[in-house]
Amino acid sequence: MSDITVVLIHGAFADAASWAPVTRKLLDKGHKVLVPSVPNRSLLGDSAYIRSIVEKIDGPVLLAGHSYGGAVITVAGAADNVVGLVYVSGYALAEGESLGELQGRFPDSDLGANLVYTPFPTDGAEDGTDVSVKIDAFPAVFAGGIPLETAEVLAVSQRPLAALAFSETAPVAAWKTKPGWGIVSSADHTINPDVERFGYERAGLRSVVEVDAPHLVMIAQPDAVVAVIEEAVADLSVSEKTSA
Repeated sequence: MSDITVVLIHGAFADAASWAPVTRKLLDKGHKVLVPSVPNRSLLGDSAYIRSIVEKIDGPVLLAGHSYGGAVITVAGAADNVVGLVYVSGYALAEGESLGELQGRFPDSDLGANLVYTPFPTDGAEDGTDVSVKIDAFPAVFAGGIPLETAEVLAVSQRPLAALAFSETAPVAAWKTKPGWGIVSSADHTINPDVERFGYERAGLRSVVEVDAPHLVMIAQPDAVVAVIEEAVADLSVSEKTSA
């Protein structure tokens, strides 16, 4: 078994539990896995936090990021021990680009009309703004294709994303120096699938798979996600042996 640790990064409006089906399957297959919680406060802060966790791992790391988590791994993936990136229905930002800028190049998904903006206090500064999905719209917009009873639980336990994260620009794009793999959710109503396709093509990912799945593809079709992650692990393991 490879010595690569797979680190799964969740996105906005979700938490580490959104990776549970994939996590279970990877563990059952003998992979080393870590699934940290992302603060969802700012792109720069979240990326620095995840990088600090990654750099404490002994050995090579494969980062897999879902949705906003794709933007996080784009920045955090610059850590020296990160050997590859997997984008899962995610944002592959360019250096100097924000989420808002990338998203703004394409027609809006159903998400934009179903967001809620809520102020939250910050010490010694103006209130911040939390962004979340309307609870009654969440099952269709964010969790389509998932059993309603599960989607309803996710809707009332979602983890908001601070609005600041949409405007901060990526100081680095790790895909320029690290190999990458991508999954496009072709039935995505949260991110326009063309946003995913564009980012992946620009990043020159080694492999891109289109899955007929909703935004939460790792819950709806975990086997498809596991297959891509294992492909990346296998390719990277071969590369390590070749270079050794």
